[in-house]
Amino acid sequence: MIRIGILGEIGSGKSYVASNFGYPVFNADYEVAKLYQQNKNIFKKLKTKLPKYIQSFPIEKTEVSNAILANKNNLSKIVKIIHPEIRKKLNNFLNKNKNKNKKIVILDIPLLLENKINKKKDILVYVQSKTSSTLKNLKKRKNFNKKLFEKFKAIQLPLSLKKKKSHFIIKNNFTKKSVNNGIKSILKKLDK
Repeated sequence: MIRIGILGEIGSGKSYVASNFGYPVFNADYEVAKLYQQNKNIFKKLKTKLPKYIQSFPIEKTEVSNAILANKNNLSKIVKIIHPEIRKKLNNFLNKNKNKNKKIVILDIPLLLENKINKKKDILVYVQSKTSSTLKNLKKRKNFNKKLFEKFKAIQLPLSLKKKKSHFIIKNNFTKKSVNNGIKSILKKLDK
């Protein structure tokens, strides 16, 4: 089974690109949101570590954001609780798709390289978009917070390194055509 990891800047359209491949996608952001909404055990662990910020179940995204903005150590506390669960979910996703004989799976995991989730044989695709387009895209998001954006950007590897490690680059000008042309080109090369 071929694992395709999607890399790029926050707001570059990684999830959009991932969803257009036509193969099963593991979307880590979606899985984290589900944990916040559905997993009482995660709530209890976060409430214990961050009682000043995590107050209600389901966990509100603003509670998590406020905790991260208040103290840089809070992000690592959250990560230590959330990441083991996400790794379990990823392994379940991979096993399920392996058993279904899926040829390709897409990994839409923001910190794929930083958390050493990628494997040596993974195909890495870098989503490149203009900074101005990326910021415009981010500002459309509900609850966009520039300070939070900067905190997350600070824990990521340099984009130049991600681009260098990638096997393919998709130039995303935020049109379906540009994305689909890039995807078709990649799939054609992988089929050889």
